[in-house]
Amino acid sequence: MARDNDAMLVEACLHGDRHAFDKLVDRYEGPLFSATYRITGSVEDAMDATQNAFVNAYEKLHTFDPTYRFFSWIYRIAVNQSLNLVGRRRDQTAFDESVPAAEPNPSETFDSTEIRGHLKRALLELEPHYRTVIVLKHLEGFSYREIGELLEIPEKTVKSRLFTARQRLRVILTERGIAP
Repeated sequence: MARDNDAMLVEACLHGDRHAFDKLVDRYEGPLFSATYRITGSVEDAMDATQNAFVNAYEKLHTFDPTYRFFSWIYRIAVNQSLNLVGRRRDQTAFDESVPAAEPNPSETFDSTEIRGHLKRALLELEPHYRTVIVLKHLEGFSYREIGELLEIPEKTVKSRLFTARQRLRVILTERGIAP
């Protein structure tokens, strides 16, 4: 249903309805901000990446293929914007614990704020391509296939990166006395 509705909004936007794109922004701004924040670790960078994703999507709307989900298309744009920002800003800052995620997610099931903080800081130590697959799989809940489509890499590469990312995350947490 949402897929058809999104396609209709894109079509309306392409035919001059300025408000149609506003509806897409309203629908996906929260989930995109949540993902970009988890990748960048910075509220400002996440806001920039989210805004840039919508601007780029608007400018390239004519290239959208309605046989695919709009959300997957714009999510890929947002992830790429996040990775570009992280690549340009190697002096990453810690996560702002006071900013809630836009929607509940599996990471919020942790009982301990301390453990959650350690995990977020450890994620920031991972290289961006490893951090991204961890975020997409474990915090956003995407399948291997969906992650491959979003990042435009083979599913085998997704699995390999996840394996390596988990190993590196385990080492970081073990060094801090958090994991066995």
